Amino acid sequence: MAKAAKTAIKTKDQKAAADAKNWTKVIRAVRSPKSGAYTFKESIVHKDKIKDYLGQ
Repeated sequence: MAKAAKTAIKTKDQKAAADAKNWTKVIRAVRSPKSGAYTFKESIVHKDKIKDYLGQ
């Protein structure tokens, strides 16, 4: 039988583990003004501020 996947963060501090779930990795495509090519910028953003970050 296959092992069950565990999604819980294992840490001694359960409050920090619960707070870690509120952060999201956001990847934006940004166009270079020089060459016109797209590059990608990665950021870790709080889930409440994602729309503000993408609206920049």
